Amino acid sequence: MHVEINSDNHIHAGEPLRAEVRATVESALDRFAARVTRVEVHLGDVNSKKNTTDDKRCMMEARLSGLPPVAVTHHADSLTLAIQGAAEKLERAIGKTLGRLKDQ
Repeated sequence: MHVEINSDNHIHAGEPLRAEVRATVESALDRFAARVTRVEVHLGDVNSKKNTTDDKRCMMEARLSGLPPVAVTHHADSLTLAIQGAAEKLERAIGKTLGRLKDQ
């Protein structure tokens, strides 16, 4: 599974942050690793220099082999919480998508 990380100009996506994102995504989607080909992660600071609640955004889009992409977004007070929240949402969304296929 390839994890691609993008950030807006308000977020410095250095190697420590990239490693955290990769580890979180791989841990959350481990059971779907055979079906997920790529995950795109977009990090952003919605209000830039203003310090407000839920101003960090993490959008994740997973590409599943043979299926349309699955995308989720999570807002939180910190990037770490936004990344973790988006990874959890993505895990649930992929589980539901693959579960529906299994039911058919």
